[in-house]
Amino acid sequence: MTTSTVTVPARGAAGAPGPGRLRLRRRLAQWGFVAPAVVFMLLFFGYPLVRNVVMSFQHYTPETFFTGRAPFNGVDNWSHVLRDALFGRALWHTLVFTAGSLLGQFCAGLALAVFFSRRFPLNGVLRSLILLPWLVPMVVSGIVWRRILDQDTGVLNSFLDTLGLGGHTPWLTSPHLALLSVILVNIWIGVPFNMVILYGGLQEIPAELYEAASLDGASAWRTFRSVTLPMLRPVITVVLVLGFMSTVKILDLILALTDGGPADATQTLGTLTYQNSFVQLDFGAGAVVGNVLILVSAVFAVIYLRAGRSEGK
Repeated sequence: MTTSTVTVPARGAAGAPGPGRLRLRRRLAQWGFVAPAVVFMLLFFGYPLVRNVVMSFQHYTPETFFTGRAPFNGVDNWSHVLRDALFGRALWHTLVFTAGSLLGQFCAGLALAVFFSRRFPLNGVLRSLILLPWLVPMVVSGIVWRRILDQDTGVLNSFLDTLGLGGHTPWLTSPHLALLSVILVNIWIGVPFNMVILYGGLQEIPAELYEAASLDGASAWRTFRSVTLPMLRPVITVVLVLGFMSTVKILDLILALTDGGPADATQTLGTLTYQNSFVQLDFGAGAVVGNVLILVSAVFAVIYLRAGRSEGK
């Protein structure tokens, strides 16, 4: 009798990929998905950032566009900008403008989100109308508000004059009121965004928590402080981070309202960068202010990441 033997190919034999080759393929597939994002970041973020840093150490003028020569001048650009009193004022205005805008937008947005979380007639219609300031281009909003806040022909002063409250307030032409007026306009623009995000967060809070708080006899303020705010903390973090990133670099709104005036009362790092680079054509000084603005954003990003890491623990 003849006995036939069937040979089963061992795992990893010829024709079957081994563990090392599978890991290599998996790693290549992972990098294949990541590579487009990495290339995009290097081209559109990495290169401009490095180029801006290099430009801040060069004597970069309009002549450079024709000759290609931009000699290095060491830290002359940095010394000139940092010693300028206008830079210190612009930095302070940027901090005040950002903090005031974030505080006003968040408080008003949270109040509206809580208000619209209750059901009543025309709820959806009113929420849609409140979104209009956010949908209008910022330059258009700035031009409209410039006409509204005009000292002589503005609607606001005419309305105040009708009420007998004085109708000649220099909202945009007074060094003491201009920055406050710009902050209020930016709050008006940013409230809808805060309201939408916070409203979505409120809808995700389980109703059982409010029922339990009601059974425990908690007041409305106690419920808001002990239930709503802790549950909204992740959403609040996202709102504040996005709000900071969009507010600290605002340029078009200020240019449309005051163009940095009067007497540089609304000059921020964004407008100072624009004026140095495209008005005075001192691209080296503009690059220095731009780098400071990037550094401020980076510091805030590091603080945010560390705070998020500590909360995760």
